[in-house]
Amino acid sequence: MAQHIPPAPGICPVCDGFASVAVTLGGRDARGHLRTVTAHCPACRGTGTAPVRRDREGARA
Repeated sequence: MAQHIPPAPGICPVCDGFASVAVTLGGRDARGHLRTVTAHCPACRGTGTAPVRRDREGARA
């Protein structure tokens, strides 16, 4: 069974650091260029990093 290894701190857990991708729309335009659209990770907004959550040690619920 494969074990899940959590991402290193600071890397967005949703996109694993690959925050922006280019998606092809299919076909080409009149000049012959491939039509693409850029999509960004909604969690980190395209930065690939996430703020480090610091849990308070010794805090009571």
